[in-house]
Amino acid sequence: MAKGKAATVKDYLEALPEDRRKEISRVRTVIRKHLPKGYVEAMTYGTIAYQVPLAALPNTYNGQPLCYAALAAQKNFNTLYLMGAYGSPKQRKQLEDAFKKAGKKLDMGKSCVHFKAADDLPLDAIGKLIADIPLKKYISIYEESRARK
Repeated sequence: MAKGKAATVKDYLEALPEDRRKEISRVRTVIRKHLPKGYVEAMTYGTIAYQVPLAALPNTYNGQPLCYAALAAQKNFNTLYLMGAYGSPKQRKQLEDAFKKAGKKLDMGKSCVHFKAADDLPLDAIGKLIADIPLKKYISIYEESRARK
């Protein structure tokens, strides 16, 4: 798969085999369509990341832009990272319910949803989850979580 060497999303996608590029691009389209204003798309850690720019939140735990969602082609599957579903039990339940309602199998870790094809995902629900947390709300959630530590 595309290694962590791609400097741009275009380079990343071009490095993928056509079948993987098609599936990643379909999910990317859904994310970009529903992504609230202020988040930016960039290459981070070998993934297509949707993140809070440092101009909006300069004091992150690692000095890097805060990730909201990400998309990657792995060796054996594709992965969609949903930080909202990781940090919010409500979003996690919405995601689980959407998979169940669509009759699809949810293969998920803490924040990562593995899939082979975009059709393995309830794309409408994914779009709604992406749209659900505006930038300022996500920053607030992050800052509150750091204050508790």
